[in-house]
Amino acid sequence: MKDKIKVHIADDHKILIEGVIALINTDDSLEIVGYSLTGKELIDWTSNNEIDVLILDLSMPVIDGIEVLKILKRKKIPHKTILLSSYDDVQIVKKVLNLGALGYLSKSSASMHILKAIKAVAKNEQYFSNDIQRDLLHLYTDHKATKIKKKSLESELTEPLTERERDVLKLISKEYSTSETAELLNISKHTVESHRKSLIRKLNVKNSIGIAMYAVKHNMI
Repeated sequence: MKDKIKVHIADDHKILIEGVIALINTDDSLEIVGYSLTGKELIDWTSNNEIDVLILDLSMPVIDGIEVLKILKRKKIPHKTILLSSYDDVQIVKKVLNLGALGYLSKSSASMHILKAIKAVAKNEQYFSNDIQRDLLHLYTDHKATKIKKKSLESELTEPLTERERDVLKLISKEYSTSETAELLNISKHTVESHRKSLIRKLNVKNSIGIAMYAVKHNMI
């Protein structure tokens, strides 16, 4: 039997913790391994325990989410973190990503995304709620528009994309998981991952969100 994904929650609102726990308990592949009500409690807890995914509130008293990420980074404590926040500020999102977070969910839509986010982040994949991803895409495309004129897709690539790579690119950009992409294209999950790695190399991006941004820039979706 496959090991369950171990999840710890850090939030100063007990009612939110209870809601997240209730959602996680609906999925047999996930397991709650405690919660922390303050940043200090969390730092103390992570010093002696291991988890797969940390769900972290951005706004906590004394030590907030950003400071927690800085401490985890400084202490070299491994973490795969999803930030929960009431703020949809894309600059904050960029900051927490630079500090090692892999996911960012708006609290207003967290219940719709939390299970998918945990499973994606557990596999070292980035995950954002739709509104956050849209804002990141807009930031990227607006920034590029002020620097360079739009070039054709093929002129920017050292190697052209295959038809199958284009198919995978479109599904990644529409937030389909590896399993869903494999099923839709009738190929193995391993093949999907191979195409994803090839896309990252050919497009000169770092991850799946970079692939999605590229697709938006070139009107491919």
